[in-house]
Amino acid sequence: MTSLEKVEELLEQGKITRRRFLAQASALGVGAALSPMLFGGKAQAAAPKRGGRLRLGLAGGSTTDSLDPATITDMMVQVINQGQIRNNLVEIDADIRPVPELAESWEPSKDAMQWVFKLRKGVEFHNGKTLDADDVIYSINHHRGKDTKSGAKGIVEAIKDIKKDGKHTVIFTLSGGNADFPFILSDYHLSISPAGSNFLDGVGTGGYILKDFEPGVRAFAVRNPNYFKSDRAWFDEVEIIGIADVNARTNALKTGQIDVMNRCELKTVLLLKRIKGIQVMQQNGFKHYTFAMRCDTAPYDKNDLRLALKYAVDREQMVKTILRGYGEVGNDHPIGSANRYHAAELEQRRYDPDKASFHLKKAGVGNITFDLSAAEAAFVGAVDAAVLYKESAARAGITINVVREPNDGYWSNVWMKKPWCAVYWGGRPTEDMMFSTAYAADADWNDTFWKNERFNELLVAARAELDEKKRRQMYVEMQSLVRDDGGVVVPMFVADLAAASDKIAHGKLGVNWELDGMRCSERWWFV
Repeated sequence: MTSLEKVEELLEQGKITRRRFLAQASALGVGAALSPMLFGGKAQAAAPKRGGRLRLGLAGGSTTDSLDPATITDMMVQVINQGQIRNNLVEIDADIRPVPELAESWEPSKDAMQWVFKLRKGVEFHNGKTLDADDVIYSINHHRGKDTKSGAKGIVEAIKDIKKDGKHTVIFTLSGGNADFPFILSDYHLSISPAGSNFLDGVGTGGYILKDFEPGVRAFAVRNPNYFKSDRAWFDEVEIIGIADVNARTNALKTGQIDVMNRCELKTVLLLKRIKGIQVMQQNGFKHYTFAMRCDTAPYDKNDLRLALKYAVDREQMVKTILRGYGEVGNDHPIGSANRYHAAELEQRRYDPDKASFHLKKAGVGNITFDLSAAEAAFVGAVDAAVLYKESAARAGITINVVREPNDGYWSNVWMKKPWCAVYWGGRPTEDMMFSTAYAADADWNDTFWKNERFNELLVAARAELDEKKRRQMYVEMQSLVRDDGGVVVPMFVADLAAASDKIAHGKLGVNWELDGMRCSERWWFV
């Protein structure tokens, strides 16, 4: 790596300022030759204009995918659902603020237990029906109730009642106060469909109308001429192609077969940046990689065994080797430095073979081999990360067998099925959403099957607490409980890296999800 490449990498990772970068580049005698793309120049400078077909080559698709928002688990269908065919009551903007989408406004009661949402008037579904309160109630109720299979069940469980007050007002009554309730209604599961629909036809109010959908393979949509946002959905057509292999995605972008790819190969991203006509976009948000152990399955039902495996992972090595520095070490809980109540004061867990051996012996599980399931579908580099884990654990006397699972069907056949597996989480913009989705005792996506009475008490209390100091103390304790008792190993938080043709332009990127909060299809345009 040359001196310039090293300085460029530090800039891209946010480890030096642009002023310092320019100074060092100037000292190397190359300041005049720097690409404006390093500073987001062309991508953010041009005024939006309509036209063209956007071609997305995406990882995160499977033949088991469905358009039902309740069952969505990965990127390809997430982009179709939230960035193209449907909308939510609330949208998260580029500054991670909740802003009105299908809602026009909202107002909470003083105790934040009742929320009144006013709906936009005149919004049309793709089938010509006009949006009203019945559609909202029907769509949200799809995720409520004992028998629902929705991944949003945990975050909507606190909704005690939903009723309408006329055609354009919806009143939510909660079982307890929730200062973050508008954030919840931005969750990608909670998009709005027409009342009475089966959720599988793809009819929504979004900027694009779905014309073709082959799960995990391809989707094609055309612009909705009646879209209620006049400043969005700039493309005439959007085509999504499922490309699981990162090298295939990269080659497709290089050869002009696609305009945008997600999940760049971190080992080669620096080379990608140097290719004329290609821009690399970095988002530092909530995304994290985990290794989830089922706490209801032996031997992972023993906390000493879980602690042994947590001390047996070399986080710094993973960030350096797997992420190439584009991220930071995790501390075995899902709340990262981008979150509001991140517990920076908690001691960082570090690789410690001696402590790992101590807890392994204390667990009394004997000399056994631990199967760790992984596939690139879990996250780019998941298999390599599992192999690194195996090597660091071996130095603690722990034997790990890396099971290479098929990419297709990983989220339906491996995740939450196998006792220990690699997982990626896009994270959530609030602590309550993340904890309620994946760590509450009865959450459908509690992929560690972990149940902690104190944690679940705090989850309810923190949600309703309006005193900032007290609320922070609660969330810090919850992070500590997950770290020290939970079934999840969180070795690293990762920056999202996507790449695109330099003919693609955009505004400030939202970091709550990949590809501008999943909304690249409606927010971006061709120059």
